Amino acid sequence: MADLIMKDVAKAYGEVKVLSNINLDIKQGELIVFVGPSGCGKSTLLRMVAGLESITSGTLSIDGRVVNEVPPAQRGIAMVFQSYALYPHMTVRDNMAFALKIARKSQDEINAAVENAARILQLTPYLDRLPKALSGGQRQRVAIGRAIVRDPKVYLFDEPLSNLDAALRVATRIEIAQLKENMPDSTMIYVTHDQVEAMTLASRIVVLAGGGISQVGTPLDLYERPENEFVAQFIGSPAMNLLPGEIVETGPETVVRLSVGGLVRTAVPTRDSDKGLKVNVGARPEDMVPTEADEHLFEGTVGITEALGEVTLLYFDKKGEAAQVIAKLPGIHAGLRHKTLRLAADPKKIHLFSNGRSLLYR
Repeated sequence: MADLIMKDVAKAYGEVKVLSNINLDIKQGELIVFVGPSGCGKSTLLRMVAGLESITSGTLSIDGRVVNEVPPAQRGIAMVFQSYALYPHMTVRDNMAFALKIARKSQDEINAAVENAARILQLTPYLDRLPKALSGGQRQRVAIGRAIVRDPKVYLFDEPLSNLDAALRVATRIEIAQLKENMPDSTMIYVTHDQVEAMTLASRIVVLAGGGISQVGTPLDLYERPENEFVAQFIGSPAMNLLPGEIVETGPETVVRLSVGGLVRTAVPTRDSDKGLKVNVGARPEDMVPTEADEHLFEGTVGITEALGEVTLLYFDKKGEAAQVIAKLPGIHAGLRHKTLRLAADPKKIHLFSNGRSLLYR
C-alpha cells in the first residue's frame, strides 16, 4: 500500500483546459472520494492516476516514485469500472484469477489470492457460478475481487454503483464500507456523483469544480464548515439556503439585515471594516425551525410540502427574484401547506459568505 501525491497536475486537450493546479496528498489507508458536478473532471483525474489519460503538466507520485510516464500495468494500481466487465463464459473463480494467470503466477498463489478475496467479499459460495447466475451486487463484488487479488498499492473505483438499482446501491455501499474495514491499510480513490456515497464512505472528500479543487476535508468538515458557496450548496440535500443581506453589527457575533426582511444574529466573527458589507447568509434546511421571535431568518408562505415520513420538506413561495427557500422539519407536517411561517436557526449554524467565500476562512 502507498501514499499518492499530485503536485501542480493539469490536463488539457489542445487549447481546452480540463484540470489545473491539482495539489493533493493522499496518505496510505485513506479512502478519498472525488465528487463534483458532471463535467468537472473527476473521472478524468482518476484515469490520470490509472495511466489511462496522460498528464499535461505536473507530477504524480505513487509510493515515492514519479509515474507520469509509467504504463498502467506497472503503476501498482487496480481499477473497478462502472460496468462489471466480467467474462460471461468464465466462472467467478476464473474471472478473479484471470489477471494472475496472465502474470504467470503459480497455481498455489492464484488459489490463495482468489480464496482470500472471496472470503473478504463473501463470495465463497459463488466461486463456481457463471456471472449470469449472480445478482448485480454480486457481479460488482466479483469485479472488486478481481482488483483485490492483484494486491495493488492503490485501488481506483469509477462510480462502481451507478448501474445498480436503489436497494442494491445501499447494500453494495455498505459492503464497500465493510471491505475498507477489512483492509484498513489499503489506499482507495473513489469517484461518485452521489453525495450520500461520499459522506458515508470517505476519509476525506475532494470537491472538484471549475477545473480545480474547491475544497478538501472530512465529510463533516465540508458539511459544517464549507469554504465557499459552491461546497455549501453541493454538500447536503436539499442544498443550503442562501439569503442576501448586509452586515449592520460586527464583533464576535455579527448581525445581518436581510433583504427579505428581519435581522439575524450569527456566531461568525467580523471586523469593524465589515460593517455595511453585502453578504449571503447561509442556513441548511434541516437547521431552520419555525419561530415566533422578531429576530428570524425568513418569513414566507409554504407553497409545496413533501412528506417523506421521517421528515417533511417545506418549499416556500419565492419573493421576487429571491432563490427558493426550503425547510426540513422532522416528522409529518402536511397541514402547513399555504401557512405563513417565520424561520430561525441557531446562530452557531448560520454561515456568512462574501463574493462566494466564507468569512470564516479569510
